[in-house]
Parts: sequence; structure tokens; C-alpha cells
Amino acid sequence: MDRINVGIIGTGWCGGIRADACFANPLVADLHIAENREERLREVEAAAHPVSASTDYRVIIDNPDIDAVMISATPETLHYPMAREALSAGKHVFLEKPIAITLAEADELVTLSHEKKVKFTIGYSQRFNPKYAYIKRCLEDGTLGEPVSALVSRHITRSLGKKISGRVKLSPAAMEATHDLDFVLWCLEPAKPIRIYAQTVYKVMQEINGAPDCTWIIVTMDNGVSFTIGAGWILPLGYPNFSTTTLEMVGTKGALLIDDSHRDVVLNTVDNGIQFPMSSMPGEQVGHVFAGPMANETHHFIEAVALDKPVLVTPEQARKVMEVYIAADISAERNEPVTLPLNDADISSITG
Repeated sequence: MDRINVGIIGTGWCGGIRADACFANPLVADLHIAENREERLREVEAAAHPVSASTDYRVIIDNPDIDAVMISATPETLHYPMAREALSAGKHVFLEKPIAITLAEADELVTLSHEKKVKFTIGYSQRFNPKYAYIKRCLEDGTLGEPVSALVSRHITRSLGKKISGRVKLSPAAMEATHDLDFVLWCLEPAKPIRIYAQTVYKVMQEINGAPDCTWIIVTMDNGVSFTIGAGWILPLGYPNFSTTTLEMVGTKGALLIDDSHRDVVLNTVDNGIQFPMSSMPGEQVGHVFAGPMANETHHFIEAVALDKPVLVTPEQARKVMEVYIAADISAERNEPVTLPLNDADISSITG
């Protein structure tokens, strides 16, 4: 077993979590970080004690001693060029979602990862949520019988929604529903999506940056199963970046109802009123433990590289999720169902 050297590009909210996880992981020998905000770079440097810290991400790409790179940079338009550089350099890559902005970019990254024979995975952290894992197990062991339908409703606060939608022109389908599209499609494999219908609502965000407030997506699979994903980002302010989700998985032999609304821990103070600790999607450090899926996801990637194990999220799966949420955006714009796979006319309608 060899320890590995890891580089992290972008140490904001998510990148900072990954830096802390790398610092604590015994399989990581040397940690290197890059962040273009000097103040944040120094903050993470003090906490994670990397061997090097730079404001230039190419220092990590060009370092031949670094085995694996985690790309947590924003805006999301940076994902494809940074991942392409890292993969071309022969490094294993963990890339925050989305995999790319266009399907052509995604296809190039997938092909490049195979050519270079490196591990390449995308940050769909909710697969590492224990409640989600329980749904997956109940389908695999037959507890629920054959899947019939699924429903997921996810909402985050408008402060976070405004931040996300303001930095890149991607919809709630691409930036929020994507986690749940990934999870349900994973649960239903080997079935494949064949038809998408979606609707969006414009009330709050439109005046701010032209983004929709929420997207609701109905997906039909080639085995007849249908599922619905709803995602919005206009909840009132809540701490800390409050995220609330409910899930239903219905099968021929049973149903599983999951409450991931984060209302089980309520803090009420004179200064700040009611708050919901440990309620963000990535999670947060709570003393000696991490509450949330992102630390475990980071450790999984480190183990996959160091121990030569398969990654849980393949780039091909991420590419399929991307095709579905692109189809959802097209469907909402046209107000009609869209058939998969997308054709050249569909793709050109969103890239032209």
C-alpha cells in the first residue's frame, strides 16, 4: 500500500472540507492546495498544513509528484479546462459536479480518462449519505421488490441559491436536482431514461439574475418506471445554508419514505432565533466527527487511488445525469417532453 500525494484546486466551502479530510487521512502523504483568494488560501493553509499553497492552480498540475487532484474551483465553467489539464498530465481526478457545461466537453473528459488510464469521478456526494445508501440497499436486497416510482423534493435557501445562480447560468435542474437525478438513476440501473418532461417557475430569482426559482422534472425509464425530481433555491434564510429534502421510493413489495429535512436538530437562541445545525448538503465538522457526506466521499476517492479500487461514481454515469438535466431545461423551455438520447438539434438549441 502506497500513500499518495494530493492536490486541491479551489479551497472555498467544499474545497476546504476536502482539504481537512485529506489532512486527516493517513493515506495522504503530501497535500498541496491552490486558491486564487489569498485570504482564504492562508486560512485553509493554517488548518490543513499543506506542503505547498499557491494562488496559481497550474503549480499543482505541473507538479509530477502529485498523484491525484481534487477540483473544487468555481465558477463551474472552470471544471472542464482544469479537469482536461489534470487528466492530460496523467493525474487521477475528482471533479465537483457538474462534469462539464456541454456534452461534448463531458465526452472529451471521459475519453481522456480512459486513454490515460486514470481514475476519474464526479462529486455526487449524496451517494455517501447513509439514508440514501439505505434506499439503495433495500432495492438491491429485494425488500421493496421491483421499483415502481420515486419522488424527491429538494430545497435550499435563497441566499445560497442567489450565490450559485449568480456565478453561472445553470438552472436548479443542473445545480440542485442533479444530485437526486444521479441517485435515482443509479438506483434504477440498468434501466435507462428515455423521456423527460420539466416545468420551471419564475417569481423571485428572475428579478435578481434571470434564473428560475425551481424546476420539476418527470423522467420515464425504458422499463416503464417513472420518477419525479423537484429542486428549488428560494427558501428564506436559514442556518447554515439550510437544505431540506424528502424522498419516496415505491416498489412492488413496499415503500420507503425518507425524511432528510434536517428538522431533527433545532437550536433556538435569543440572538439568532431558530436555527438548524448540520443541515447543509456538504455537511460540517462537529468536534471530532464530520456531519454530512462530503468527508466520506473524499476519503473514498483517496482510497480508490491509493488502494486501486473502483470509484463509486463513474464519469459515464455523470455524463448521463448531465444529459437528463439538459433535456429537462430544453423541455421546460419548449413546454413539451424531450426524448433521449438528445439529438444534434437538441444540443445545438442550448449551445448555439
